Amino acid sequence: MEISFKSITLFSTVLLTGLSAGFFYAWAVSVIPGTRQVSGQVYLETMQSINRAILNPAFYLIFFGSLLMLAVSAILQYRSGAGAAFWLFFAAGLTYLIGAFGITAFGNVPLNDALEVIPLDGLSPDQLAKTRRQYETRWNRLHMIRTVFAVVSFLLSLTAVFRIN
Repeated sequence: MEISFKSITLFSTVLLTGLSAGFFYAWAVSVIPGTRQVSGQVYLETMQSINRAILNPAFYLIFFGSLLMLAVSAILQYRSGAGAAFWLFFAAGLTYLIGAFGITAFGNVPLNDALEVIPLDGLSPDQLAKTRRQYETRWNRLHMIRTVFAVVSFLLSLTAVFRIN
């Protein structure tokens, strides 16, 4: 059995997109419920710590790699004349670009950056509670949106593979 560049590309695309969707989903069903159980100070400190720790090669690989590989897979399908697969990969890439990448870049990251510069030790309990409410409500809403988009992108890419003859 010969393994082609196209096969490796398709496999990598589905794998990375699935890992990205799985990461967002796992966060939604574990980290978010867990952080609801802690105090405002602990929550904000934890989010600051997580926001620093997430900036690592493993996360970059799945987050940026998904977008790159979705584009490469769409181009390969277009060049090979696989109409349905092309459109599915194109839709998956656009869904990921707007919903997962865009929401993260223009929603969650600016919130993370704003949180990073807040000196939490200098805040009163009321200020901590207000800061948490403002951050957590918006961040979690944006996270749920990007999770849905990431899962839809994964499902579209998986469907595309099954449409290839």
